[in-house]
Amino acid sequence: MSSRSGAASVDPQRPLDVVVVGGGQAGLAVGYHLRRAGFVGLSDVVVLDANDRPGGAWQHLWPSMRLFSPPAYSSLPGWMMPSADTDYPPASHVVDYLERYEHRYDLPVLHGQRVTAVTCGDDDPAGLLLVTTTPPASGGVGATWRARAVVSATGTWGRPFVPHYPGAGSFTGEQLHSSDYRGPEPYAGRRVVVVGGGNTAAQLLAEVSLVAETTWVTLRPPRFLPDDVDGRVLFDVATARRLALDAGEPDTGGVAGLGDVVMVESVRDARDRGVLQAEAMFERLTPTGIEWGDGARQDADVILWCTGFRPDLPHLAPLGLRRDGTHPATIGTRAADEPRLHLVGYGDWTGPASATLIGVGRTARQAVREIAAGLAKPGINAR
Repeated sequence: MSSRSGAASVDPQRPLDVVVVGGGQAGLAVGYHLRRAGFVGLSDVVVLDANDRPGGAWQHLWPSMRLFSPPAYSSLPGWMMPSADTDYPPASHVVDYLERYEHRYDLPVLHGQRVTAVTCGDDDPAGLLLVTTTPPASGGVGATWRARAVVSATGTWGRPFVPHYPGAGSFTGEQLHSSDYRGPEPYAGRRVVVVGGGNTAAQLLAEVSLVAETTWVTLRPPRFLPDDVDGRVLFDVATARRLALDAGEPDTGGVAGLGDVVMVESVRDARDRGVLQAEAMFERLTPTGIEWGDGARQDADVILWCTGFRPDLPHLAPLGLRRDGTHPATIGTRAADEPRLHLVGYGDWTGPASATLIGVGRTARQAVREIAAGLAKPGINAR
């Protein structure tokens, strides 16, 4: 059964075994393992995706964005990402791979279906969960799906984070988050302040600095990884840390102990041009720029916030989930106080390296094993 753009051919009132919320890399990995376990298409499972077409968040990234790892180390379970013209392919290559993956495994993805709420169907803790969608942009009506289990796999792209700084409302220039960045051309000849100390900030700084006057500000001095360290090493280190913690061994620090910025080709070039010089974080914005705590000021036309994202989980708010710091408390992939709900692909708290292409497969398999055990259906064999 191929992916679809609407739910007209499916009766959402008929209880399903599993509803997956999100059809990006995490949702597809879950769909793959559900099918492999014996759950069959729309008779058992539906994957609801807010995007109108396949590709997840990758279709919204800036065109020059590149992977940190070669295709063979950036693959979802079951099918290796095809090779590309370069060791570190662009986002468009990932979009193509995800679209072909969705069709290759005949995953029951319904696009244009934004989930707004997950609620309990009644007071029975073993009853159904209700998954409500808004009408698709292409027309039609919203629906309420009924499911024995729900997997939330919405990632973080939908919740860009911009910290509040005094004076932000008075700044007369342009402010944008990295999620809105599409290329350096609009900033040619302008004064751009790039905020953030991670990979996105370093990559966009490298690109914008070719056409604009740039200033880089970070909360702490940026930490650059050795030139020969890429996503392959990072995945291995993250996995080793999780295994050590699970075994009760001391925390090695994982990836955080290595550094923050992967030295892809564009960032190495920026280093050679002397661009990777970071200033301390400013204290406030002024109408014409930024100001540090010592009173020093700098004029700016653009503030580019490369300050990350938060888990995109407003649809889970009606469940009133207990939290563990900044995110819902989980046991494995399962919400600690809602055994019918699993969370996949949000970061290490939902599985080591689970927010990466290569890392999410392991977490997806674990979630499906737990779902299969909870549903106890004959013929289901999660491996």
